[in-house]
Amino acid sequence: MNTDGTLPATLELTDGRLHLRPWKEHDTSALVEAARESVATVGRWLPWCHADYGADDAAAWIAHCRVGWHSGEIQAFAMFEANSGRLLGGIGLNQHNPLHRSANLGYWVRQSRQGKGLAAAAAALVARFGFEQLGLVRIEIVTLPDNRASQHTAERVGARFEALARQRLWMGGQARDARVYGLIPTDLG
Repeated sequence: MNTDGTLPATLELTDGRLHLRPWKEHDTSALVEAARESVATVGRWLPWCHADYGADDAAAWIAHCRVGWHSGEIQAFAMFEANSGRLLGGIGLNQHNPLHRSANLGYWVRQSRQGKGLAAAAAALVARFGFEQLGLVRIEIVTLPDNRASQHTAERVGARFEALARQRLWMGGQARDARVYGLIPTDLG
């Protein structure tokens, strides 16, 4: 944490396998490549990931993340493979509730690297960061009811299923029910 209470733009999280850091402008082409590769899987759950995703989309997302990082509203990390530097996906905390010291955790992994435990490993790093550095006491992971991969990730990191929340997410122009998982510091291994 900087002396003014903001997070340094150079913050990095790693476990030896993964390297997480805030998004940078030069990540644009890697983000476009990962998004286009992942339309069939990530795009099913996250509408921003579509076949026409391009450099302007990626640049706008990265700019949004950088502004959110500096304001403290979003802690969005690009997720890289530590040994190769290849972009694997993204993960971050958002929807902060300062009164209740909670936030939402979202994540995605490029299609070619799914099913290898990367999202759970990254989620553990970011959750620990949220609890230890941001002073959060609760993190929520919210998924569509049929997104079993995301639910499995939530469970692997220690989050507990708490509710089927009616009309919790707005997707495709309509309110959708969602499964809500809660994670507190003692849930982390």
